[in-house]
Amino acid sequence: MAGRVASRSSRVADPKRLKAEIKIAETQAKDVAIGQKAAIDTRNGVVKGHISRIDPSVLNGTVTVDVAIEDALPQGARPDLSVDGTIELENLKDVLYVGRPVRGQPDSTIGLFKLVDDGSEAVRVNVKLGRSSINAVEILEALRAGDKVILSDMSAWDAFDRIRLR
Repeated sequence: MAGRVASRSSRVADPKRLKAEIKIAETQAKDVAIGQKAAIDTRNGVVKGHISRIDPSVLNGTVTVDVAIEDALPQGARPDLSVDGTIELENLKDVLYVGRPVRGQPDSTIGLFKLVDDGSEAVRVNVKLGRSSINAVEILEALRAGDKVILSDMSAWDAFDRIRLR
C-alpha cells in the first residue's frame, strides 16, 4: 500500500529547470516533506521527480509544492503545461489493506460487514484500522487476506450484527 496525495491542479513552471508546481489540499500538506518521491503525468507520459520546496503559505485552501523533475520531459512539455501530480508519502511492504470505508478514519476501530458462507450473508466485525491513503486503509486486526467486506455506508443497519444479501 502506498500513501499518496493527488493534486487538484498542477503545471510545469520552467522546462529548463525541470520543475512542476503541484497544488494540494491544505489538509494534506502536513504529510508532505522535502525529498519525497513524486510522479508528474504530462498526459504525454509520466516523469519521476521529488519534492524540492513546499510553499509556507496557503492560497484558496491549497499549498503549492515544487517538484524537481528527474527524467527528461516528454515531447510537447512547455511552461504552464497543465499536469497531474502524485506524491508518494510512504511505501509500506506486506500490508493487509482494503479500499477506504465510507466512515473509516485512520487509527480507529470500526464495524464492517464481512461476507460469509457463499456471500449470501454478512456479519459485523470490529476492524482495527491503521494508516490510510486517499483510497485505501491498512487493516491491523480482524480481517485476513481474501476476506470480502462491504465498504459502502451501512449505517442503516447499525442495529444488526448479521444481514442477508440477495
